Amino acid sequence: MSAEWNNGLPFIPGYTFRDLSKTAFHRSQTLGYKNGFILPRRPSVVIGKEVLASEPLTHHDIDKLCFEAPCTVYDKPQYEEFIPAHVALDKKVLRFYGYFLEEILNSPAENYRVRSVTIYYYLEDDSMCIIEPSVENSGLPQGKRIKRQRLPKNEYGNYYNWKDLNLAMDLEVYGSKYRITDCDLFTKEFMESEGIILKEPEKIPEDHYSKRRSIKPILEHVNTSPAKFEKLYRFLHMDSKVLRFYGQWVECDAYQSHTWPVIIHYYLVDDTVDVREVHQRNSGRDPFPLFLSRQKIPKKVKEETFPSIVMEICKDLVEEYYSPKDFQLGQKVKLLSHNFFLYDCDGFTREYYQKNYPDMEMKCVCFRPKTQAIPPYNGFGSLEDSLQNCFSLVPEPPKHNIMKRLVNSNKMLRYTAKLESPYPEDRDRRFILSYHLDTDMISIYETPRRNSGVISGKFLESCHIPKPGSTVDNPVYYTPADFVIGATVEAFGHRFILTNADLYVLKYLESNSDQVPSHTLESLKQTLGNCHPEQDQTRKD
Repeated sequence: MSAEWNNGLPFIPGYTFRDLSKTAFHRSQTLGYKNGFILPRRPSVVIGKEVLASEPLTHHDIDKLCFEAPCTVYDKPQYEEFIPAHVALDKKVLRFYGYFLEEILNSPAENYRVRSVTIYYYLEDDSMCIIEPSVENSGLPQGKRIKRQRLPKNEYGNYYNWKDLNLAMDLEVYGSKYRITDCDLFTKEFMESEGIILKEPEKIPEDHYSKRRSIKPILEHVNTSPAKFEKLYRFLHMDSKVLRFYGQWVECDAYQSHTWPVIIHYYLVDDTVDVREVHQRNSGRDPFPLFLSRQKIPKKVKEETFPSIVMEICKDLVEEYYSPKDFQLGQKVKLLSHNFFLYDCDGFTREYYQKNYPDMEMKCVCFRPKTQAIPPYNGFGSLEDSLQNCFSLVPEPPKHNIMKRLVNSNKMLRYTAKLESPYPEDRDRRFILSYHLDTDMISIYETPRRNSGVISGKFLESCHIPKPGSTVDNPVYYTPADFVIGATVEAFGHRFILTNADLYVLKYLESNSDQVPSHTLESLKQTLGNCHPEQDQTRKD
């Protein structure tokens, strides 16, 4: 379509026609190089018969570019390091202290109440939150008053900025007015570094309710019945304060006495006591939590002249209840016919007694609970097997050193011995004494001799042989260090004299010379000589 068709038509949508003879539809280049400089240019636009050329640069702009150093690929420009605000101001918070006045209606004692708050300003995103510190037993819903958000400054959509905050000013947020009185050290240093002069801090005023609550009630009055103000005072000042004692419950019967660890709690708010058992694993007892439930325990009770038909004690019959002065470390305390020995307490209890009862010394007493007494050995079976009957109803075999048995399996030390006897027919009898290295047991075998009239063979089964002079409950057994050539070995009333040994005995003791006395090795060397066998003398039983 020819461009002449557009003559006389306004250049507005709907009055223009597409040029059908146009074949190039690319986007024209807008940047070019001139004398080594990058220069922006606007492509020429054909509108009808008029050509709109790009705007040329002035001489001032060209001169300005001449004095600038060209930026090439190899010469990287130097830029200042940019740190975003959420990184530079992360975890930086301004903290202001203040208060607001709460109006009290229908109360003749007070018209308002002062409630303190803490205002946090987060610099990373200019958000704020207001938190009211919780006061114990205040009866008011306290905590977070306004969650973290940007607080509006006015009705025009502006928000509070850190530049708008200062001391001794009112902060109006959502219809509530907060008075800023003080700030922390970081906030003060930050404001001064930004050139903001802070005003003098103010004190938070005190209302009538706070004054009345801070004044302690008068306790000089002596009343026969408990007064209401005394209960209120103890509730406000003694709530959640508990004395903790560690003790042992001493139980005695006709046959034996035993102890059990317990924890005794004394609640100062109402003078009640509870006792809790300390559960131990595999004790055989049910893990019952409370030995004695929380209650006031009477100390002195009036004597009745007539028989009682109830087990509970009436309050009128109680002359005195247990108090903190009745709990002394190192002594027994009797609670409802049960004896408890106190030996320690916690840190708060010790500080309480130092402040209120300085005459009482609360020192920890060393207490060693009685262990289970093991009965003496009755002679049946081995000592190790009999001892297992004292540990469980179904005795288990004693534990052995498995690695020692695997390493020294079927290894033994053999000695020849003769019997020391006053009878002449026993003087020619010869024995082989074998020491088993895997079990530390000793067996004795009698060698056969023709026409002796004595039956040879096994003389003693493998067993532990105690040394003479050792007790039955704590026996000391023979070891290879005791077998010196010429020494006497006493085995259950029989005395054997060692006369010789295998060469493997000398080889084994030399490899373990740090566990064997020197005179034992010297006696073997003198008897066997310094030669070592070429063949292994290890034999099986």
